[in-house]
Amino acid sequence: MVKGPFDGLIGHDRVIGLLAREVPAPAHAYLFAGPSNVGKTTVAHRFAAALLCEHRGEHDVLCSSCRRADSGNHPDLIAVEPDGRTALSVEQARATVAQAPMAPVEGDRKVFVFDEAGSMSEQAASALLKTLEEPTPSTVFVLVVESEDDLPATIASRCRTVQFGRVREEALIAALQEHGTDPEKAGEAARISGGRPGLALGLVSNPDLAAYRDLWLSVPVRVSPHPGEAFRLADEVLEAAEPLLKTLDVRQTSEESDDLPPSRLKALQERHDRDRRREKRALHITGLEILASWYADAASAQFGGPVRNHDIPAATLAMIRPDAAVANAERVLNAVTELQANQRPQLVFTTLFAELTPAT
Repeated sequence: MVKGPFDGLIGHDRVIGLLAREVPAPAHAYLFAGPSNVGKTTVAHRFAAALLCEHRGEHDVLCSSCRRADSGNHPDLIAVEPDGRTALSVEQARATVAQAPMAPVEGDRKVFVFDEAGSMSEQAASALLKTLEEPTPSTVFVLVVESEDDLPATIASRCRTVQFGRVREEALIAALQEHGTDPEKAGEAARISGGRPGLALGLVSNPDLAAYRDLWLSVPVRVSPHPGEAFRLADEVLEAAEPLLKTLDVRQTSEESDDLPPSRLKALQERHDRDRRREKRALHITGLEILASWYADAASAQFGGPVRNHDIPAATLAMIRPDAAVANAERVLNAVTELQANQRPQLVFTTLFAELTPAT
């Protein structure tokens, strides 16, 4: 188990071990790629803390340098976030290019972490490219994206890609229990989060957790050829996600203080808006994955195979033909792709529910 700056992280043991070995002699640029809410950004900031650590991360507890980096208060850690609600601007890229050649303030390294590098505009990427082509030995870049395709190939090819996957359900349950969550609630949160630790941690204290799963599992027996039902179902699943965002809303409200300077408060509110949109999208995708699991179970159960949702009666799973269940699962997974392409959830869900073959 890797300790020091990486202690307490959930999952990604292989990736964390790799990064810990990189600390003494890091590459000049890294690309952290993987699904939302799996912990890429958290690992990126812990990696930055290890790079800036006076002990090079080789200690069991956080030193003062690690703590400052982890809290974002280290002068040699520069977090680059979108300027506004949507994209990293060319002005931010140019500011980074201007800072990159400067000597570190405290140690022998300076680390730039781009939390949402996938939102970088084409002009911003072009401005950053030369710095990545001719790196300063003391500077390390960490770019966080959902997919390498989110960035121009010229940028991605100059970074060492670190691929993040979802955390295994068993590991996530164990980690949630270590955080004091009772086993039943930990199991529910792990299943609904779909292997996303960030989402699971936000769900464990929410009483609406089981209801969200139950709603999505009820969809197959409720879809019908009537367009009105598709609209009603779409509205229902969209509304069901809102209560699960309460923990995030409370935390964000506590961070927004009238004592902050107006410019800083505006930037904080814009970041909160982005975080909320990302978490809501993760919940929508998770709902679709729960729905796809129903159809996968329906096809598998009728051939004597294993099922994921043991609380669904076998008679209910038999209400749809196996071939129709497989086709419906494919439609649901296509809807996931559409959401990831930033299509409107209302349209995606309404179209999907109208196209699904009803269970009879």
